[in-house]
Amino acid sequence: MLRIAVEEWRDWGGLVLDPQARPPSARAETRPENFPRVLAYWRALDDDEGAVAHNRPLYRAALAGRVEGQALWQEPFWSAAFVSYVMRAAGVDRTEFPPAASHATYVDALISQAAHFPATAPFLPHRPEERAPQPGDLICADRGGYPITDWRQRAADAGRFRPMHCDIVVGIAPGVVEAVGGNVLDAVTLTRFPTDASGYLLPRAPGAPVWFAVFENRLGCLPPWGPCPAGPPVPPAVPIASGGPVTGLAPSGALPAGPPRPGSPAS
Repeated sequence: MLRIAVEEWRDWGGLVLDPQARPPSARAETRPENFPRVLAYWRALDDDEGAVAHNRPLYRAALAGRVEGQALWQEPFWSAAFVSYVMRAAGVDRTEFPPAASHATYVDALISQAAHFPATAPFLPHRPEERAPQPGDLICADRGGYPITDWRQRAADAGRFRPMHCDIVVGIAPGVVEAVGGNVLDAVTLTRFPTDASGYLLPRAPGAPVWFAVFENRLGCLPPWGPCPAGPPVPPAVPIASGGPVTGLAPSGALPAGPPRPGSPAS
């Protein structure tokens, strides 16, 4: 799972974002050569909710150099489709992570699984102050005007849509969590989120999306493979954004010397 997320990021040009200094978008999603990439993300869903049909004529317009082609993949947002694609490509079963066009849909499913099957749920939700993110975890923020700050508050929405964004953690280092997400600056982007000395996410700047959940990734460390490790699954590493390896991956992309979680798609 980590390798797929990182390779997608590299294929988009390896854009790195410091959330404290947000650069302007390069509008990479509107380039015709990137149409197949976003198309593949939507194809990972059982229902793309009309996204492909809406963007095919825009793709033709972009190829022809017409002005309407500049709106290619601007709507609908494809960040949840990206996460769904990574999960599907890594072999994660639909029952463990249901692909969805919106983050709220799969977030609700993961919360429900954890509530009904806490011992075996593949993802466990934690409040941001309860878990320091680890590679393979999902970190989720509320983009709405009245954001929730705790995943438990999502129950009050009774399934209603809520604007969210989740990224896949691919690396950790002192003071930073590196996470890959789709539709960030109109591309697949690696964001370096600041943490405290213990590795917990720091609050976002005023007006930015608000953290409400860290979903602990337990794929591959449940029966029949074995229990989850008691401590952090991998040691800190040189941040990938500075040219070092992804935490838990060798620079060449080969398996690290130490064994990964047995059978884990996230290893």
